[in-house]
Amino acid sequence: MAKKSKLVLGPTFEEMLHPDKIDPQVRQRALEMRSKDPLDPINLYNITWRSPEGKVYAYVLPKQLTNVEAPIVVLYSKDFPTGSHKVGATYSVLIEKELFGEVDPAIHTLVWPSTGNYGIGGAYVGCRMGFDSVVILPAEMSKERFEIIRRYGARVIATPGCESNVKEIYDKCKELKAADPERIRILNQFEVFGNYRFHYYVTGNTIAELAAELQQQGIGNGKVAAYVSAMGSAGTIAAGDRLKQIWPEHKIVGLEPIQCPTLFCNGYGAHDIQGIGDKHVTWIHNVWNMDALMCIDDLECKKGLQLLTEVAGWRVLTQDYGIPEEKVRLMAQTFGISGVCNVLGAIKTAKFYGFGKDDVIVTILTDAIDRYHSVMAQLTATYGKMDETEAKVRLVSIFHNQKLDWIMEGTREARTRWHNLKYYTWVEQQGKTVEELNAQRHPEFWLAEQARIAEIDAKLRALRGK
Repeated sequence: MAKKSKLVLGPTFEEMLHPDKIDPQVRQRALEMRSKDPLDPINLYNITWRSPEGKVYAYVLPKQLTNVEAPIVVLYSKDFPTGSHKVGATYSVLIEKELFGEVDPAIHTLVWPSTGNYGIGGAYVGCRMGFDSVVILPAEMSKERFEIIRRYGARVIATPGCESNVKEIYDKCKELKAADPERIRILNQFEVFGNYRFHYYVTGNTIAELAAELQQQGIGNGKVAAYVSAMGSAGTIAAGDRLKQIWPEHKIVGLEPIQCPTLFCNGYGAHDIQGIGDKHVTWIHNVWNMDALMCIDDLECKKGLQLLTEVAGWRVLTQDYGIPEEKVRLMAQTFGISGVCNVLGAIKTAKFYGFGKDDVIVTILTDAIDRYHSVMAQLTATYGKMDETEAKVRLVSIFHNQKLDWIMEGTREARTRWHNLKYYTWVEQQGKTVEELNAQRHPEFWLAEQARIAEIDAKLRALRGK
């Protein structure tokens, strides 16, 4: 019992969904610490998609940008404690491990395998909850990622390669675990269901509630026609599982890079949409629910981000296309590379399904420009400075004229292929059994993982009450 009393605890899933249900004194202190001391552990209670006023961090993209009739709504992550919604996944993973006695801050070192935001979230949450934390990250990720991780108090191990070099991360995890099996605990975002549960319950239900709020504003019909998400760990896309339970006709659309089309055609390669496309099918990805798969060009994502975040682009968007300055400023502050990828996928989705003005499409801005200034500088060094003429070309060619190529529908055959691809990573390399893999074919497997949310919340409330 003495060790349990030392645990740093945070919100339940229900409190992350509805922060107004947090104890008022705790909530007030957490809100005060957002700016006063962002590294205070009380900030774990600020892990939510809702603002202090209760509004969802979301907005509708201007049609002058998307060039489609369907409203494309983005939830943005920059106001989470780490500037990315991945902090919710890392907290959910760690609190679950604590509650069931699998990790102890007095004993264990946590290892967070990542290509970026999960590692940042792990550094933040792990260190705030009193754990020695190590983040494993590919060496070619943006330098900002490494700086943030160290600032949060974790150590970093850089492995060879870029975004799609996940096997090298796994190899390093195996090496660390073998060297000190009693102390090392691997919190693998690609495998652990705390990641899935956060997005299924918190992100999914937030989006469902947002649809009703938008309808009251005259936007959409109270439903979400499609949810679009690139897959990194495939945590974020789990929100679609909840939305499909609410609206069975709802479409879940997954995205991956053209430069590394793993699910699309068993492809491989390096790409630079940091945070997605990790060259394998993750264990927590419910591929049986995915209605379509689309591939996006990494260079278009980076050039599109530059359009949204630099002065020449702002001038074109405001002066030539009439987008209000405050909306341009908001987009500049809330987009990262993978956010552009998700929006391009949402545009393709609107065109492919022929969605109209009442068909709301939702996607996620997983981080913001603060992680990519070095990438933008490299883009300028390679292609030259973007002037207003180039900005106009990018707006039309990348956003307005997004093509309907690289699209695969989720037929029975396609879903079976996506599922079977899990075998090579998880059975051959990571020690799962064929029986465990086969279990994922059935809806009951996913329902059981979702049902654990109530059990976890009850266990956390009971522990906090002691």
